[in-house]
Amino acid sequence: MALGAAPEAVFPLLCPVREHEWVEPWHCLMIYSRSGFAELDCIFQTDFPKDGATDTWVVSRYEPPRLIEFVRVNTLRTIRYTITLHPTGPGKTEAVVRQVVTALTQEGDRRLQQEPAEAYRAQMERVEEMLNHFLKTGERLSTAAD
Repeated sequence: MALGAAPEAVFPLLCPVREHEWVEPWHCLMIYSRSGFAELDCIFQTDFPKDGATDTWVVSRYEPPRLIEFVRVNTLRTIRYTITLHPTGPGKTEAVVRQVVTALTQEGDRRLQQEPAEAYRAQMERVEEMLNHFLKTGERLSTAAD
């Protein structure tokens, strides 16, 4: 993912609270954070109907401004997201997002088998578009036209 800002500007936005500023739709419930923002052992929940159940997320690695890792669990599956930021020039960053999904139940396995790889690529392209729009304008990119 090619981003139009330095890792120091991108990294703080990879936070459940800050994502309200640039991700549409995004809603989360903070469960634990000493600072009120992303940090090691931060816990929050999301409840998106298409995901099948409420997800609990834990920040399992936190190495600003280069790496953040989330472990996301619901009753059907677990996902580990690792996001690594690499500077590629003045005001430019490459974000590498790695996702490891493991089904926890037969229903979770069925849902996982039904998700095409193209859907994940499309989701990451949308994230890249939203983040770059926010970095450039300071405003959230609306999905109203979608």
